[in-house]
Amino acid sequence: MSLLTLSGLTASYGATPALFGVDLEVGAGEVVALMGRNGMGKTTTVRAISRIIGSEGTLRFDGHDLHGMPSHRVARAGIGLVPEGRRCFADLTVTENLIAAARLGDWSLDRVHGLFPRLGERAGQRAASLSGGEQQMLAIGRALMTNPRLLILDEATEGLAPIVRQEIWAAIRALKAGTGMAILLIDKSLKELSTVADRAVILERGRTVWAGAMGALSDEITQQYVGV
Repeated sequence: MSLLTLSGLTASYGATPALFGVDLEVGAGEVVALMGRNGMGKTTTVRAISRIIGSEGTLRFDGHDLHGMPSHRVARAGIGLVPEGRRCFADLTVTENLIAAARLGDWSLDRVHGLFPRLGERAGQRAASLSGGEQQMLAIGRALMTNPRLLILDEATEGLAPIVRQEIWAAIRALKAGTGMAILLIDKSLKELSTVADRAVILERGRTVWAGAMGALSDEITQQYVGV
């Protein structure tokens, strides 16, 4: 059963069109990679799902129409967003960041510390004092504390040191194996995506141009649309 459904989704920034027909589904417990070259509409699609920008077309989560919902209601409905660029609350401590948007559920401070032990070690530090990798862990932990049914990760490993990237990927694999949470992933690493994603959706100039099982993603398709 589809948890998230986008069909014919269009969106604009003011008078400038950005999405021209995005079709995408994420099933319960499924990991889907949203792929495409830079500037093809991936982050705009995430912003439309999260209601950061307006859109038209079909946009449903758990059977409910998201159009007209403000962003905070989308989060309460069960969509956790880890935005591009992390955007932690710099002046708050690690713990304060984690509890700022927390909701009752399976995810607690202890469980987040179990996934990312460094956050437990730095619980009293201000977010601004953390390394980039630690801030990314904090952003993921903060989203998990909302106890989402769908976790969206927008470039969660971008610009990080290789060893930290591997920690993030290990955490994503642990989430898939141990939680049954649906995940929508944007990342440039086809190698890593292939180890965790069940399906892929590729965007080209604001439109869905390919969708299918991750194992069906051929070299020809990736060369044409992803450039790897």
